[in-house]
Amino acid sequence: MSARTRTVVAALLLPVALAGCSGGGHKGTADADGRPGSAQAALAALPVKKAASKDGYDRTKQFGSAWSDSTSAPGGGNKCDTRNDILRRDLKNPRFEDGSKCVVASGTLADPYTGKTIRFERGPKSSAVQIDHIVALSDAWQTGAQKIPQDRREALANDPLNLVAADGPANMGKGDKNASAWLPANKDFDCTYVARQIAVKKQYKLWVTPDERDAMKKTLSGCPSQQLPTESTSGVPLKQ
Repeated sequence: MSARTRTVVAALLLPVALAGCSGGGHKGTADADGRPGSAQAALAALPVKKAASKDGYDRTKQFGSAWSDSTSAPGGGNKCDTRNDILRRDLKNPRFEDGSKCVVASGTLADPYTGKTIRFERGPKSSAVQIDHIVALSDAWQTGAQKIPQDRREALANDPLNLVAADGPANMGKGDKNASAWLPANKDFDCTYVARQIAVKKQYKLWVTPDERDAMKKTLSGCPSQQLPTESTSGVPLKQ
């Protein structure tokens, strides 16, 4: 092959080589959105919209009576209200009231929001431990729950995937904020917390706001292997 011929062939092959580099870059972008099954991948698939109006939000009217056992959520119909279901799941060494297999009288919480250890005692100081909706119900209302059926909203309000026992003051401080305005002080729980929010929003066909999406992406960038939790993920199912 002459030198002139080699030059022509090289010139023809150059665009192909560059296209191959471009394809590699695109693959890198896809990886940045997370691998299948990851929280990052699930976040990338969620709709992104501005928050809808909070008009019409009423906790009892729109999401049913608090801690109802009469929903289609896991644990519904087990003859124990949702609050006690979650206390029993999340407290260490739970003790029940005399004659009850449901009502939790005491236990110890390794609080995921603060990292503190909290002693729970039913009575005047029981609010030291509260049950938090990981996706707050008013936030859910503003990001798509207005459009889902009543029975699905009531399931969302009682789904163990969306519930966690937590430090009372931390829960009150969170209020109805999404991930752009509030994350747990215990940074070791941030990735799990955000992944649970994404799982709930995916399961109940909710969306994320632009600021919420950005905050979630920032959190998950530090834990790209974080898997999307399901109803069977460790720490989610109710104890038998």
